[in-house]
Amino acid sequence: MKDLFGKAMYDFQTNNSPEDIITETSISEEDEMSVDYLFRSYNEMPKIEQKALQLANGKVLDVGCGAGSHSLSLQNDRNLEVTSIDISNHAIETCRLRGVKNAKVQDILDFEGEKFDSILLLMNGVGIFGKLENCNQYLLKLKSLLNPGGQILLDSSDIIYMFDEDEDGGKWIPSNNDYYGELVFNISYKGEKEEPFNWLYLDYNTLQNAAIANGLKCELITEGEHFDYLARLTI
Repeated sequence: MKDLFGKAMYDFQTNNSPEDIITETSISEEDEMSVDYLFRSYNEMPKIEQKALQLANGKVLDVGCGAGSHSLSLQNDRNLEVTSIDISNHAIETCRLRGVKNAKVQDILDFEGEKFDSILLLMNGVGIFGKLENCNQYLLKLKSLLNPGGQILLDSSDIIYMFDEDEDGGKWIPSNNDYYGELVFNISYKGEKEEPFNWLYLDYNTLQNAAIANGLKCELITEGEHFDYLARLTI
């Protein structure tokens, strides 16, 4: 991977002529994303993210921390102990430049040696699962990192709305997908193209079924304005 998302964050943080990120998926056309969105303050965040940060407590793991906005809010506004991880070198360097105290390049599947009271996966955090078939692996890993009484706070969206209705009012879904929330993402930045990667959107019922199958309780905390939701998983 060329780490173009990370490069965009780092360019923004260091004032190195940042540009919009161009995203395209297997079911949507090109769209522009302003990098400054990744640097938003608590007051600029969607209600779902604000709610997750309000619920976070104790020792926190921020998975896929990006530019570190959630970590900074918990660290500076709530005085919580936060570990921030991302697979992007540039993202982690950006976090450090912004003042995130404990940020490191780390794949969650390889994380060992610590347990947490709250684990965050925000901005469609389940996207890192890639495909539905990987849910068990990720959920079991996250479960293994929880302290007794701990919680996993994650958000996602039911993207059924992106598919066309047929003549009977049902949704037409491409048959080549095992699950309609499995997308392939393409990212471009400053004329460079990232290698395509898998990204998962989970409807709440599917998440709940996967959680129960892996010994986790699943609670719907709140729903957003556009088919998105925040869920809490506990043992």
